[in-house]
Amino acid sequence: MLKGLSPMTKTLKLIANQGATFVNAFTSSPICCPSRSSLLSGQYAHNNKAFNNSKSGGCFGTHWRETVEPEAFPVLLQKHGYKTFFAGKYLNEYYSKEVPVGWNEWYGLHGNSRYFNYTLNENGKVLFHFDEYLTDLLKNRTLRFLQDIQADTPFFAMIAPPAPHEPFTAAHRHENMFPHENAVRTKNFNVPFGPLEKHWLLTMPPSPLPEQIVKEIDIIYRKRWQSLMAVDEMVDAIVTLLEERELMTNTYFIFTSDNGYHMGQFSQPYDKRQPYETDIRVPFLIRGPKVAPKSLVSSPIALIDVAPTVLELAGIPVPSKMDGASFISKLNTMEIHERQILIEYWGEGNYETYNPECPWQRQDKLSLCSSNIACHCQDSWNNTFSCVRHLGREVDMIYCQFKDNENFVEAYDLTTDSYQINNIAYEMLPSIRAHYSLVLTNLTKCSGETCRQIYY
Repeated sequence: MLKGLSPMTKTLKLIANQGATFVNAFTSSPICCPSRSSLLSGQYAHNNKAFNNSKSGGCFGTHWRETVEPEAFPVLLQKHGYKTFFAGKYLNEYYSKEVPVGWNEWYGLHGNSRYFNYTLNENGKVLFHFDEYLTDLLKNRTLRFLQDIQADTPFFAMIAPPAPHEPFTAAHRHENMFPHENAVRTKNFNVPFGPLEKHWLLTMPPSPLPEQIVKEIDIIYRKRWQSLMAVDEMVDAIVTLLEERELMTNTYFIFTSDNGYHMGQFSQPYDKRQPYETDIRVPFLIRGPKVAPKSLVSSPIALIDVAPTVLELAGIPVPSKMDGASFISKLNTMEIHERQILIEYWGEGNYETYNPECPWQRQDKLSLCSSNIACHCQDSWNNTFSCVRHLGREVDMIYCQFKDNENFVEAYDLTTDSYQINNIAYEMLPSIRAHYSLVLTNLTKCSGETCRQIYY
């Protein structure tokens, strides 16, 4: 009997020791709200209409609340007898006294990531918490739920701690850990590029980053690690309780993230709004009765596949409007299944995101420009792109088109260029470039089954 499926941030070591399978996974958007919406709905952002982290961009907007949320997979689980539980960050623009449909127990964070001084909707009561570290509170709420669950009751628990999101705040007991850790100096770390090599946003000054910003990146790298220590403790406590209650053998665990994060790559400070592996590739582990332990699945999956996978495991029919597909059949085979995954993002820069502390103009419509990173902006109105991430036995490519005045394109063959240094878009044969452009035309308009086709 399937007991539950728990997407949680957790230590790789703990999950690996529990016999997890590592899966090759990608986001469908490199930022929070579209990715979380895609996970819950099984749909790409162009179908669930959560385009970015703003309410006007669909994050907990009217379309989500009235059309998508009532058909998200927790609702279907609940209708089929599952007791459902949520604790943590939901969507960036969630500020509500209402509990979203589909949840029996609900502890939803109001707004974006916070660690102290935060507001939670606790089963319909809006409560402010001053000094209890959020990850610890989420742990205690989860343990209480698991302790009270009846042994014969199927359950689904989704625990979503903000860590290690900004502001990267660790619990006080972990603040001095990892004093000598620095950001990984990858081959593309703090490397400047020219106009035809990367989108113009990456080439803006200062490039390369000055040493003072590199030191700030190292500090943030350590803080992110520190913030995850409480998550490790939470996971350990949850696993221990499930073992004590003899629920481990028929419970599925899913570990993933809503986005990646660059830290100094391509002379960018730190963020996640670009179409590179640092931003779109995410960890994904699964453990459970039907999963071969300690294995590696090379076939690609995306966050839109989580919903149909969970429903298949629960024996519930998958709605035809879901763009993703269950990956259960891929877990016990070494064969690599070809896949074309859509990555889409709409830049958030507008007139209101102007920062007068920086030397740029309001009409530039730049965003996330801060003086503490020397005004190297992280987003703009024309940082809007769609990409196809194409993987198979003999292909490992990404091809991106930007919706800007230059119609900029980027492409990388990751079989020979894993750090995405050499933009080959302008060197590709016209027929190949036209092919990928057509693939993007189809994927950006796809829905349901057509999103799972391979376009030749």
